[in-house]
Amino acid sequence: MDKLLNDLVAVVGPEGVLLGEDVSQRSVDWFTGAPCRAKAIVRPRNTEQLSKVMALCYQADQLVVTHGGMTGIVHGGEASPEELVVSLELMNQIEEVDLVGSTIQVQAGVTLQRVQEAAAEIDMQFPLDLGARGSCTIGGNIATNAGGIRVIRYGMMRQQVLGLEAVLSDGTVVSSLNKMLKNNAGYDLKQLFIGSEGTLGIVTRAVLRLQPHMPSEQTALVAVPSFDALTQLLRRVSQELANSLSAFEALWNSHYRLVTTESGKHAPPLADDSPFYAIIETLGLDDAQDAEHFSEILQKAMEDGLITDAVLASSGAQRQGIWAIREDIEVLVHQLKPMFSYDISLPIPHMDAYVATLEQNLKAQFPQTGKMIVFGHLGDGNLHIMITVRDDSSQSRRQVEQLVYSPLKEYGGSISAEHGIGLEKRDYLSISRSSEEIALMKRMKVALDPKLLLNRGKVVAVE
Repeated sequence: MDKLLNDLVAVVGPEGVLLGEDVSQRSVDWFTGAPCRAKAIVRPRNTEQLSKVMALCYQADQLVVTHGGMTGIVHGGEASPEELVVSLELMNQIEEVDLVGSTIQVQAGVTLQRVQEAAAEIDMQFPLDLGARGSCTIGGNIATNAGGIRVIRYGMMRQQVLGLEAVLSDGTVVSSLNKMLKNNAGYDLKQLFIGSEGTLGIVTRAVLRLQPHMPSEQTALVAVPSFDALTQLLRRVSQELANSLSAFEALWNSHYRLVTTESGKHAPPLADDSPFYAIIETLGLDDAQDAEHFSEILQKAMEDGLITDAVLASSGAQRQGIWAIREDIEVLVHQLKPMFSYDISLPIPHMDAYVATLEQNLKAQFPQTGKMIVFGHLGDGNLHIMITVRDDSSQSRRQVEQLVYSPLKEYGGSISAEHGIGLEKRDYLSISRSSEEIALMKRMKVALDPKLLLNRGKVVAVE
């Protein structure tokens, strides 16, 4: 290892290799703050350096774990003392912004927020958006196929990527920085790396699609009397706001009450006694016309009993206040710790029954300590579930995982909607994928990483 480290220093420089406390003081898990245990952290500044780093690691049969913004929650960044971490934090340049082509080319270590800001400077937008925007990186967003709050209109990260560049485990650079909307020349190789969690290659650069800036933004928080009313409301706004609906976020009462009344962190804009709440957002071009149409639709929904109360944001501060209730994950972590977090997806008609069954089973198994919070991107079938049983032992974790994941097979759901598999969900992959699919995943892993050096054991275990 010492010879390898010396060789790596020769490639990336002394400041590019971190050792000792510079490694252990870093966290590999946003929720728990668990320290990094890797032998070293290697920080290349460009694709050429990373290619040389990986070639050296390949020759030495050295295991490598990739790090981005470290906002993941499935232990994808976990590394043992025998492994090296490759961090792309120094590869953080915005290389080109193309107004005419509506694209932006960036290095993988650029944060999502910086891309959003760069787009705004040319009166465009990069539509992917999530609470960790200031910390998460584009490389991590690509590796996990991130979703966020605007999937209902713009799709997941996969839909935002036109081209990318990646380095394979042996140092080979696969560069396909396509800038065209249509390129049907052979296999679309970028799809191999989007959502692969760094197990097939390390994404270094990407060409991303930009969208027109929408100057009109309407936001409302509404109280909803039942799950049936919630789904009817979603259908109605999806139809009547078809060209402008950008988000439809559902909050179960447990989430809304905890973040507002119980925590005292956020003043509740609406009373906390409704079984469901929804945040509805539209993006458009004419503020006055959009506001009138938005208000009319919500008023009609209230008259029809789909909404019992509502508050419409009339300023940027009010809009931020509404979204803070949805995005303040730190409040949930503090109130529920120790806690287990899950992101699942399933057909919308099954959500209510699934949540009711899960809550019932949780109370039966942990009658004194079990507590569950539910919220999520209802419009795209994604629920976030946070559970505490006031014990984070491996036994309790396993019990809760069984409660959360086991029913999904019956409902045709997925154990991961947008956070990936990592180590945490690997043993449950068969719930959402067939044996043939998993076998093909393993064949792809061996084909692209024959020595199994990249993020070994993550997503799928190959013997």
